[in-house]
Amino acid sequence: MSSRLVALAVLALLAGCASQSTKLPDGVRAKVAILETTDVHSNVLSYDYYKLKPDSTLGYERTATLIRRARAEFPNTFLFDSGDTIQGSVLADYQALVKPIACDQELAIYRAMDTIGYDGGTAGNHEFNYGLGFLSQATGTPMNVDGGRTDRCAGPHFPLVLANVDSARDGQPIFKPWTVVTKTIEATTADGKTIRVPLKIGIIGFTPPPIMQWDKQNLAGKVTVTGVVEAAQKYLPQLQAQHPDLIVAILHGGLDTAPYTPAMENGGWYLAGVPGIDALLLGHAHTEFPGPHYADMKDVDAQRGFVRGVPAVMGGFFGKDLGVIELALDRQQGRWVIDRSGSHSEVRPICVAAPGASKSAKPECVPADPQIAPLLDQTQAAAIAYVNTPIGESRVRLSSYFADEGNMTALAVVNAAQADYVRRELPRTHPELRDVPVLSSAAAFRTGFGGPDDYTDVAAGSLTLRRAADLYFYPNTLAAVKTDGAGLKAWLEKSAERFNLIDPNKTIEQPLINDKYPGFNVDQIQGGIHYVIDVSKPVGQRITALTYHGKPVTPEQPFVVVTNNYRASGGGHFPGLDGSSIVLAAPDGTREILADWLKQKKRIDASDLEARSWQFAPIKTRGPIVFTGASGKQDVANAAGLTNIRLSQDHGDGTATYTIDLSKR
Repeated sequence: MSSRLVALAVLALLAGCASQSTKLPDGVRAKVAILETTDVHSNVLSYDYYKLKPDSTLGYERTATLIRRARAEFPNTFLFDSGDTIQGSVLADYQALVKPIACDQELAIYRAMDTIGYDGGTAGNHEFNYGLGFLSQATGTPMNVDGGRTDRCAGPHFPLVLANVDSARDGQPIFKPWTVVTKTIEATTADGKTIRVPLKIGIIGFTPPPIMQWDKQNLAGKVTVTGVVEAAQKYLPQLQAQHPDLIVAILHGGLDTAPYTPAMENGGWYLAGVPGIDALLLGHAHTEFPGPHYADMKDVDAQRGFVRGVPAVMGGFFGKDLGVIELALDRQQGRWVIDRSGSHSEVRPICVAAPGASKSAKPECVPADPQIAPLLDQTQAAAIAYVNTPIGESRVRLSSYFADEGNMTALAVVNAAQADYVRRELPRTHPELRDVPVLSSAAAFRTGFGGPDDYTDVAAGSLTLRRAADLYFYPNTLAAVKTDGAGLKAWLEKSAERFNLIDPNKTIEQPLINDKYPGFNVDQIQGGIHYVIDVSKPVGQRITALTYHGKPVTPEQPFVVVTNNYRASGGGHFPGLDGSSIVLAAPDGTREILADWLKQKKRIDASDLEARSWQFAPIKTRGPIVFTGASGKQDVANAAGLTNIRLSQDHGDGTATYTIDLSKR
C-alpha cells in the first residue's frame, strides 16, 4: 500500500472515531468521578518530622490508597491537584533549601504523584515560596522571567495550568493557562449497552492573587497577577474553542461572598458564577467542602457540594482527605449535560471512626500505599539526619499549648530572635530609626487545627534544627514595618478577633475561641508593651489598655514592629499592613534567623525570654467559659502561670474541654 493510501486510511479511521463521539445518540449516560487532592504540602509520608515518629493521620501515601480505591469503584475517573504541593514539610525544605535537587531530579512529592498518575494540576500560593527559579526547575516549566530557567528540568508527568500569573517581561502566562485532557470512558446507551467513547475535559487553573504581597520579595517586578474572574473571562473563550465536553476550574482558593475585587484571596464563589465552568476544585482554606464550615453561605449546598449550582469539592489538607465529585452525565442535543440531581460531592478522609466505636476510640486509618515510601528512602533518611543537627540547649519548655489563653513560651523565643536581628540590622539602612522602639510580633502556627498533635512542644534540653523548624513552621522571611500607636492598637484589635464575644450574664456554656478565625493570624507582640483584651466588648473595641514600659501608648507614638513578609505585605488583612510601611525586608528566613540566634546563645533560660505581654480583662461570668485543647496538658497551663485554667472533660480522643475563669489573672 502506498504512503498516500496509508495516510488516507488513517484519516478515515480518525474521522470515524470523531463521528462516534459527536454522533452519540441522546439518552446515553455516563458516571464520571473527578478526584482531587489539595494542600498536600509535600507530606509524602505519614511521618511527623518534629516528633520523629510515624503519624497515620496524614500523608499522601495514604491518600494514594483512597485514590486507588476510588478508581476501583468508578470506571471513569480523572485526578487533579489544586496546589500547595511542593512546600510545607521538612522534606520539602530539604530538597529546596538544604540540598537542592539537580535539574535531572524530580521532587519526592511529584515522584509519588506520578506513581499514582495525575491528569493535571495548578500552582498554589506556597509554590512561589522558594522563588521562581526553583518553581521553574521543579515543575519542569521553562519561564521567561527574571531568575527563571530556560531549560526544561525534570518535573511532574502531568500538565500544570495557571491562568492568572504572567511574566513581567512579555505579558505571557508563566504556565499554560489551560489544556484539554482526553480519556476514553465507559457509557451506557438507552437500551443498556456499554460503549466506550472519548471524553474531553478542559482544565484551567488559578492561584490566590495576594501572592504578590505574600511573596513580594520573590515576585515583585518579575510577574503580574490577575483576578481569578478576570483570568477566567480572558481564557475560557480560548478553551471553549477546543470544544471540550466539560470544563473544570482548578482554583487554589476557597469561598468568600464578600464584594468581589481582583485581589480577592478566596474567589471560588465568584468563579462558580462565570458561565462555562462545569465543575470547581477548591483548596487553600485547609478545610473540607462540602462540609459544615460553609453551611450558611448564600447559594451554597454544603451537604451535596454545589456552589451556585456548580459541583465543587475541597479535599482537606496534608494528605488527610480525597475530594470526589461524582458527575452523572446525560447526552442531550449532541452534548454532555450534567444531571445535577444525580451528581454530588464528598470528602473522603483517610481516617474514620470504626462502625459502632465509642467517641473516644481512635479512628481507623487506611493503609499506606506500598509503592510510595520506597521512592524516597534515601531522601527521607537524609532529611531526618539534617533536622537532628544540634544547635543549642533550652532550660525552658517552649510550647504552643494554651497559646490562645496566654502561654507565650513558644512565641517569646521567636520574638527575641526577631527583635535582636532588627535592632542590629535596621540602623545600617535606616539610621533615622535608630531610637524608635522595636517590638516583635509572632503567631502560634500550630494550635490544634490539625488535631490534638498539631501543637509546638519543645521540651527542655537539647535543641536541634527540627526544633527550630517546629518553633517557626513556615519558610517566611523576616520583615519590619514602621507604625504608630494607633496602628499598633489596630493590629492587636485584629488579632483579638480570635475570641468570641462573651456575655457575662449568660448562664450557659460559652466557647472562648472563634474557630473561624485562624490561629496563624493571632499575632502576640512583645518588646516592652503590655495590653489587655476585654472579650466582653465587640470586635474593634477590645484592647482596653496598651502601655509601653508602663506608660500609656499614644496614637502618634512611633514603633517598628518585626513580623514576616506574609503579614507585612497584607496577609491576614491587618489594617495598615499592605507592604507600603516596610522598612526592612530581610533576605534571611525567620526560621534561619531563629536557628542562628539559638546557636549564638548556646543555652536559653527563662531570663532570656520576655514575660507574657497581655492578659484578659477580668470578667465575672455566670456560666462557664470553655475551649478545646489537647488532653493531659494541665501541667503546661500551671507551669505557664495560667492557674485560672482547669480540665473539664477528657474526650478520650486526644482532645479535652478546659474551662477558664476570666475573673482571675
